[in-house]
Amino acid sequence: MNRDLTRGPVMGSMLLFAVPMILGNLLQQCYNIADTLIVGKFLGPNALAAVGSAFTLMTFLTSILLGLCMGSGAVFSIRFGQRDREGLRESVTASFVLVGVLTILLNVLAFLLLDWMEVFLRVPEEVWPLMRAYLKVIFCGIAATFLYNYFASYLRSMGNSVVPLAFLALSAILNIALDLWFVIGLQRGVAGAAEATVIAQYVSGVGIALYSLAGSGELRAALGHLRVKWSRIREIAGFSILTCIQQSVMNLGILMVQGLVNSFGPTVMAAFAAAVKIDAFAYMPVQDFGNAFSTFIAQNYGAGEETRIREGLKGAVLASGAFSIAVSVLVFAFAGPLMGLFVEPGETAIIAAGVQYLRTEGAFYCGIGCLFLLYGLYRALGRPGMSVVLTVISLGTRVALAYALSAIPAIGVVGIWWSVPIGWFLADAVGVGYYLLKKDTLLPTRN
Repeated sequence: MNRDLTRGPVMGSMLLFAVPMILGNLLQQCYNIADTLIVGKFLGPNALAAVGSAFTLMTFLTSILLGLCMGSGAVFSIRFGQRDREGLRESVTASFVLVGVLTILLNVLAFLLLDWMEVFLRVPEEVWPLMRAYLKVIFCGIAATFLYNYFASYLRSMGNSVVPLAFLALSAILNIALDLWFVIGLQRGVAGAAEATVIAQYVSGVGIALYSLAGSGELRAALGHLRVKWSRIREIAGFSILTCIQQSVMNLGILMVQGLVNSFGPTVMAAFAAAVKIDAFAYMPVQDFGNAFSTFIAQNYGAGEETRIREGLKGAVLASGAFSIAVSVLVFAFAGPLMGLFVEPGETAIIAAGVQYLRTEGAFYCGIGCLFLLYGLYRALGRPGMSVVLTVISLGTRVALAYALSAIPAIGVVGIWWSVPIGWFLADAVGVGYYLLKKDTLLPTRN
């Protein structure tokens, strides 16, 4: 099932590789949405606010692991493109040790700092007990998140995006079934929703690990001996730590915005919780396309195929732009019915706030689509630091404007919504400008 992206039609290869990734993460969003939908319908607005705020926190924590795994995957793809099997084995070993140790540290810190999160996120008193109960369970799934993302990144770097999709599909179906059983049947409340998610995460994480080890003798040899070369640790850290910073800065900014949203009370919290799930579902395909594009670029960069890189870049911009515009139209038109999926019709204030968010941010998905391509491009070309710069610009603008505008009584919470697309487009301008100035250095012509 491995796909060599250095050969064959440029856009055909990229799209065939991207589609399973897109479907996989849409399924992942489905089981995130299942938590929100079931909790919102059966446990009420406060429970919805608690789970929504907890989701933003967990997105931040898991983005650290995701960034480490994505950075490692870029190195794996380059080695695969270079046909350097020994270098690939050494990189796999170094990455597993580095990311595994950091996962343990992250899990310990999450539990130690649990009660401090109430203050940091400015969670209302009536919401915090529910959120705390949810987090105590959901933190137990951090190790499963590491397993899934590590082995999924390894398989994708080899051009195999189908198997990660299969395990996510299994996990999504299991999570939805357990959500219904635990929350409605067993009446376990928000803790039951968390338990369903954690069980599903371990099924996908352990399952994909066993599959990967069973199907790859080289992977078993690399992880069986764990002979770590510090030169490989440094190389992996150079890609992974910066990609981790990029991912975590992005989600730290979102987390800070969540704290600001929470200060407006449970109604806005609940609206934001539902709208963010719709938002993430809408632009997730362009995010995954950006990750697939990054693997395509990395393999071809390792193989010295500059012409394919340039062709792939042009095609990716057109495909991402067309999709983003189409989704913006749909979200703007159906914002009301989409919010109605998560909250009861009588909760008119929650629905109105959610529609306002979706119609403000959702009209500009082309901005985030371009930004995901820029992240993927610079990560694949060995410039992950540039992805960090773009993230700081995007999220720094978002956070600063959100706090500044929302403090003006005439603007209020709407200022938070408008800060998002403004941040996207500023980062896009810098990223595109840098590429135009440095493209001969980034993609030198090799004789």
